[in-house]
Amino acid sequence: MTRTEKLLAELIALPSVNPAFTPAPGSAAQAIRQIYGETRVADFLAAQAAKAGLDIDFQKVLPDRSNLIVRLLPKGEVRQTILLAPHLDTVSADDAQFKPHRKNGRLHGRGACDTKGSVAAMFTALCQLGESKSRPLNTQFVFVGLIDEEYGQAGSRAFVAQASRLCGPGRKRNTTLAIVGEPTKLQLVTAHKGSLWLHLETRGKAAHGATPHLGKNAVHEMAKVVDLLESGYAAQLRRRKHQLLGAATVNVGQISGGTQPNIVPAACRITIDRRTLPGETEASVCREISARLRAKNLSAKISNSKLAPAPALETDPALPLVRQFSRSLGQTRPVGVDYFCDAAVLSAGGMPSVVFGPGDIAQAHTADEWISLAELERGKNLLLNFLKSLS
Repeated sequence: MTRTEKLLAELIALPSVNPAFTPAPGSAAQAIRQIYGETRVADFLAAQAAKAGLDIDFQKVLPDRSNLIVRLLPKGEVRQTILLAPHLDTVSADDAQFKPHRKNGRLHGRGACDTKGSVAAMFTALCQLGESKSRPLNTQFVFVGLIDEEYGQAGSRAFVAQASRLCGPGRKRNTTLAIVGEPTKLQLVTAHKGSLWLHLETRGKAAHGATPHLGKNAVHEMAKVVDLLESGYAAQLRRRKHQLLGAATVNVGQISGGTQPNIVPAACRITIDRRTLPGETEASVCREISARLRAKNLSAKISNSKLAPAPALETDPALPLVRQFSRSLGQTRPVGVDYFCDAAVLSAGGMPSVVFGPGDIAQAHTADEWISLAELERGKNLLLNFLKSLS
């Protein structure tokens, strides 16, 4: 068993379910996961980092939930900072999924690829770099175990707000490159879509079901809105394509309206998932939806959800360190992905960001999540070789 595999198995065995996805209130599992969240994984990694002689810090983000900061300091003055930024939280799972098991060259368990595989690869690479004779002269490496990526991205947003302090007092504070850990099949990703959730509400007038002509049916009005979004608006988005990401999309994912069958519904509400391209904002999306509604004489109140929009990512693949990383991987073309992650949040905070890690996103959130152990080890080695080249 390699060092990376051993660490990953230990991480899987420590549940770090995002408290937003805890089991039913009142259950024992709910109580345990609500209290701890990512804490046990962060504490375990901190103990390992201490044994390796690395600098450790915690950044409190939410009650009982903190980002873990581990630094490998250079021998000389800091001239550049490389950030290794996987997230520690997972989606929910049955208890059996927190018992890692190996089969046919794969390690199975919740978080195996999303993203404890990246955590294990990045953390092991950092420790081995610290142990080697290739310890950096002027490059600082900072491992950031982020919380809450699977829900509101509170960890990366909080890190951006205090990045200058967390990168170390008295040292050059800019981050030259952030490598965000996600299952990319060891491809270097420079672009990803963003996500925006919006509520749309139509208002009508209640009336007795026996005399519907005396009311105004908000569900009927919303049916027209849904048809517009899923047909004309979706077709408009399909014509708006990004070179790496393809088209933006819209999906009507939730609907609710009315109180009972014999009352004309006075209100109806939908929630849509709008996947955005670089350059699109919440304001621009709301404006274009409003314009299409007006053009069809439809009326719906648009409001944002309680979750902050997840921005899209577009990093210039010609940046020197991005190009150097690509060459070290043998990759000749930039790659984009449909899903969003912490990379865009870090990038918007002034840290040029890319996405890289072992595993396939197709396995993420599945009932039998797994990662190829050969790919896990190769990912660690590829990353370690790149980090050593910066010394």
